[in-house]
Amino acid sequence: MASKGLNSNLSDAKNSRQDEFYTQLPDIEREMKHYRKHFKGKTVYLNCDDPRGSQFFHYFSYNFEKLGLKKLIASCYKSQDVDLFSQKDAEQAVYLEYEGDRDGDRIPGPDEIEVKQFAGDGDFRSSESIALLKQADIVVTNPPFSLFREYVAQLIEYEKKFIIVGPKGAVTYKEIFPLVRDNKLWVGYGFQSGNAFFKTMHPTDYAKGVYDKERDLVKFRNVTWYTNLDIAKRHEEMVLFKPFSEERYPRYDNFDAIEVGKVADIPAGYSGIMGVPTTFLDIFNPEQFEIIGITTSYDGQQSKKYPKQIQVSPDGTTKVVGKLNDAPSMKVSEPVAGKTYYKIDDDIYILRFHRILVRLKKDTV
Repeated sequence: MASKGLNSNLSDAKNSRQDEFYTQLPDIEREMKHYRKHFKGKTVYLNCDDPRGSQFFHYFSYNFEKLGLKKLIASCYKSQDVDLFSQKDAEQAVYLEYEGDRDGDRIPGPDEIEVKQFAGDGDFRSSESIALLKQADIVVTNPPFSLFREYVAQLIEYEKKFIIVGPKGAVTYKEIFPLVRDNKLWVGYGFQSGNAFFKTMHPTDYAKGVYDKERDLVKFRNVTWYTNLDIAKRHEEMVLFKPFSEERYPRYDNFDAIEVGKVADIPAGYSGIMGVPTTFLDIFNPEQFEIIGITTSYDGQQSKKYPKQIQVSPDGTTKVVGKLNDAPSMKVSEPVAGKTYYKIDDDIYILRFHRILVRLKKDTV
């Protein structure tokens, strides 16, 4: 199979459902240390993890007493093999239950882990998996990215606390953004230096630089952790020092907001709405900022709609499009050399990437 880039592979994963990426223990350890206070006396469910190969199961079983867990459950879809990667050719699956050390060695031995069999395939949407979900206090896993919307919807429906891995771009999904806006889901601490390493069933699908042959791992930079558990960084106030000026912060033509190209450039004392990059969610403190919306057509925040426009590419080719209605735009006096621009009659526009629309809360202005 020909090598492909990362974005292409994630797109392919959505289509082929070959989107199993097995999270590494160091990444799990680095994230979980921020949530330790939440685990005491709780039942943790790992519902998308091959229970005999999962590093999530390893982490929670070996730290069971240290975290003060009540119970640990792990399951996954159609897995009966003892190998790390099931080929999913069995219609039944197993799940594991662990309630702590019984022989005093603080090691989760085989005689202390109860193996049970599903009647069905172990899909997280099945009635059997949902019955286990109902027992759980906290769900921790790396779910299939192709089913991320559906997976999160189930967690919200059953009012579960969670710590899960997902694509960074999920914050712009029509089904996910309202949860972000309403403080029902937020970004965790993320992966070290933004690099997430995973085992995969399909290493040869990935280009050099994504797949590390020596480590037998793929590296993604566009994934992160999501949670609805309170964490310390949600209460850390961002120090704002940039002065506002109309020249530095131009207004969008189709949204009632100013453009802030970098999170570090959020102006101090500005009381209006600002369009900030989605990376803003890495530092979002709901005590300091209010999320108003997002610059997508589904959110209904646009202040105007455009007729069809002419897109002019850097090489001079043109075509009729409607892209100005899909993202924040700015009217400019002349195009920037080497950049795509859009024309409606004699007016010239440029587009920005999607922005989160935010406002400083009154008591912090």
